[in-house]
Formats: sequence, C-alpha cells, structure tokens
Amino acid sequence: MKVLIAGGAGFIGSTIASACIDSGITPVILDNLATGRREFTAGRTFYEGDICDGALVDRVFTEHPEIVTAVDCAALIVVPDSVADPLGYYRENVSKGIQFLEHLVRNGCRNLLFSSSASIYRADPEDFSVDEDSPLETLSPYARTKALFETVLHDVAAAGTLDVISLRYFNPIGADPELRTGLQIRTPTHALGKMIDVHHAGTAFPLTGTDYPTRDGSGIRDYVHVWDLAAAHVKALENFEAVTREEPYRVVNLGTGRGTTVRELVTAFENVTGTPLATTETDRRPGDSAGAYARVGLAAELLGWKAEHSLEDGIRDSLRWYAERDTAIGASD
Repeated sequence: MKVLIAGGAGFIGSTIASACIDSGITPVILDNLATGRREFTAGRTFYEGDICDGALVDRVFTEHPEIVTAVDCAALIVVPDSVADPLGYYRENVSKGIQFLEHLVRNGCRNLLFSSSASIYRADPEDFSVDEDSPLETLSPYARTKALFETVLHDVAAAGTLDVISLRYFNPIGADPELRTGLQIRTPTHALGKMIDVHHAGTAFPLTGTDYPTRDGSGIRDYVHVWDLAAAHVKALENFEAVTREEPYRVVNLGTGRGTTVRELVTAFENVTGTPLATTETDRRPGDSAGAYARVGLAAELLGWKAEHSLEDGIRDSLRWYAERDTAIGASD
C-alpha cells in the first residue's frame, strides 16, 4: 500500500510516516516546509510544495498512480497565533484544504484521513469528557477552521465524492520512540514543551489559567503519545473500507480516555525528572478553554485501537527528543 501524507514533514505527519514504514505502508510526502523539516523526509519520497498546487499534486499521482488514500496533516495549529491572524488560518486550513480536496478527487483519490482536533468540543461540565456526539463549541479561530473544514468534508462525503475518516486528536506529546522525528518547533506553545524549556533554563513554568472549573483550577487535557496517534492512523488505513462502508463520513476520537490537569502534568514531569519545577500563575491565553478528555470506545470498536503509552512515557520521550533535537535538525534552526 502507498499513501500520500500532506504535511508529512511536520511533527505528527512525519511520525505517521514512520509508523507506516514500520507497518509495510509506503508514505509519499507532500509538504511546503513552512513548519515541517526537510530532515524528516530523509530516505522518503518527498515533494516540496503546497497542497493547493494542483500541478504538483497531479504530478504526485502521475508518478504514484497506486495511491488511493491521502492523510491530511497540513495545517497551522497554534491557538494564540490564530487569534492574532485569523485570515491566515482560514486561508491555510480551509481555503487551501478545499483546493487540495479538488486535486485529490480529480486524480481519483477517494479516501481521506483528516487530522482534526478535540479543540472543537464543548466538554461535559461534570467531568470534561467528550465522545464523538458531544456538542461543539469553537473558542478560537484555529478550532473554527477545523470545525468548518469538517463540515466541508461531511458534505463532500454525503455527496459520494470522498470517503472520510476524521480523526480528532487530543493533546499529542512524546516523540517517535526511535527518535527519527519529534517536535521540531523551538519555541513550543503547548504545556509540556514549555515545561521542558523552563526546566533546562531554570525558570518558572507559567500556569496559564488557574480559575477553570476543574478539580484544581488548571486546564484539563488528554495527553496522548504521538506514537499511539501514528498507530491509530495505520489502523485506519488498514481498515478504511470497513470503517466507511456504512457511513462515508466517520469521526473518531484519538485520546487516552484519561483527563490530566496542567498541575497534574507538572507533578508527573517532576516525578520523571526527579527535580521540582517552579511555577507561576498567569492569566488564560486568548482562545484557550478548560479543555476535555476523550471517551475512546469508538476508536476501539472501529479501529481496534487504544493508547498504549503512559503520560510518563510521553514525558520521557519528549525529554529524550529534546536532548537529541539539535543533532537531528541543527542547532541554529
């Protein structure tokens, strides 16, 4: 099997590519390297360019006509950036995505795995858990781009144009356990990345928001190891026709089924490193929400998948990647 991975030079896309290779699936990578890394494409079939470039996508399918499924990981994902630049986010995540769909359909590619986000949910106020039928509440332009594009995909699937599995990620952490790839961004905006940075710098970690209606006031998240996410994509690729046979548009949560507050993440981080982590309380970031964690029964039912790695595994692998990152992608980038 051969699969096109748009955004396959990024953190998640490159990890999916590695999992595909390990499972005997050949990835073909399309990435404009806006945030992805050329180093993550080494030894893999790679086309540099944008998903909206019809001539380039046509070339991919001309040279790899056996591709029948695409994975769409190409998106901007930073919530505060989306608040500051909503127009850019709608252009990259929606407008270009629609053009990509047109290019896929024109080339006879009828199966799509879409990288969506749990940020679109309104969590259960009792325990902050959500399933695929939970109500939506998009609190940032980023989340709205994901929800809007899911609407597009639903309509396209209903028309019989594409079959789609929309995988709603919760909060990816960790790295490829073999350290082939990892988080490439040097100034991460997510909690664990910031913890690692301040841990090495000897500064305080900012708790952004401590007045949420959670058990300790900090935001709650479902921290899922990126290697588990990648394994879910392999399962979806291997079972695509069975998953979409009765419903051409399926939504599946990818999380651990466990909620962890940011304060609890700090404690887990301290347990892994063996050293205390100083913290300071600050206001909420623009566009942030209290958060949610996944009810994961459908992923087990449809994909035969569940998360295998622990929160501590994700922290350890993130720390291992941080120690090797400069060697992998260069110290000055």
